[in-house]
Amino acid sequence: MPRDVVRQCAAARITGLTCVPPLWIQIAQQDWPAEAAEHLRYFANTGGHMPRPLLDRLRAIFPRARPYLMYGLTEAFRSTYLDPAEVDRRPDSIGKAIPNAEILVVREDGSECAPGEHGELVHRGALVAMGYWNDPARTAERFRPAPGRPAGLPVPELAVWSGDIVYRDEDGFLYFVGRRDEMIKSSGYRISPTEIEEVFYNSGLAKEAAALGVPHPTLGQGIVVVAVPPDGQRLDRDGLMDACRQQLPRFMVPEMIVERAALPRGPNGKIDRAALKQEFLHTFDEAEA
Repeated sequence: MPRDVVRQCAAARITGLTCVPPLWIQIAQQDWPAEAAEHLRYFANTGGHMPRPLLDRLRAIFPRARPYLMYGLTEAFRSTYLDPAEVDRRPDSIGKAIPNAEILVVREDGSECAPGEHGELVHRGALVAMGYWNDPARTAERFRPAPGRPAGLPVPELAVWSGDIVYRDEDGFLYFVGRRDEMIKSSGYRISPTEIEEVFYNSGLAKEAAALGVPHPTLGQGIVVVAVPPDGQRLDRDGLMDACRQQLPRFMVPEMIVERAALPRGPNGKIDRAALKQEFLHTFDEAEA
């Protein structure tokens, strides 16, 4: 439990912590006595985007610790990290490739994207796994020839095609947009749920949020955001809608905001978006009826 992390940090003088963002949210809500926080030299995230208000809160709790914003893949463990010296300049970046890895941003045909252009993140190098154990079908889907390699190699080099959409800025720093299978397609636009969720976090009116695209009779997909209010409060839907209208284009403003006491999680601690999508699958069908 999150409170056990605090106790263990004090008892064992823990110097480093790496957690997925949903666990960091719970950890940040704990009371951290000085003896629990003073030994931490660094903290890092993986398994999802770190909302900026959460990052600011953790930096206040651990003032001596260096934050490492990271991105990783099960099939290659770590892929990128942001140097702590860059965090104040680029708090939304996932950084650059770790040593012994090359990170490519590619179009569907495998050609490299230009700076600012969205594409799929592909990880090549010594850290890529050989595939999924006894699962050749899924291996062939995810582990494919590395783009840009010479044609005619006797044994083509395999890279892991992440399924995640990112872009690279002019200085080579990477930014996470969203998972390809989680992107929302509404009114003819491709929408990153992360951008919508960021508005919820930055508003201070939601502790957690998950933006979903569910079938809609006219829009293709309607946007539903399931949100958890700050402790001891009810969800301010009107305030959140106002924030969305002010900060997002009309096609990204949610059709519906739903309050929950907690969001469902999978075994790895991440938000179970598939379960939420299933729950709201027929929401707009019922509304039309």
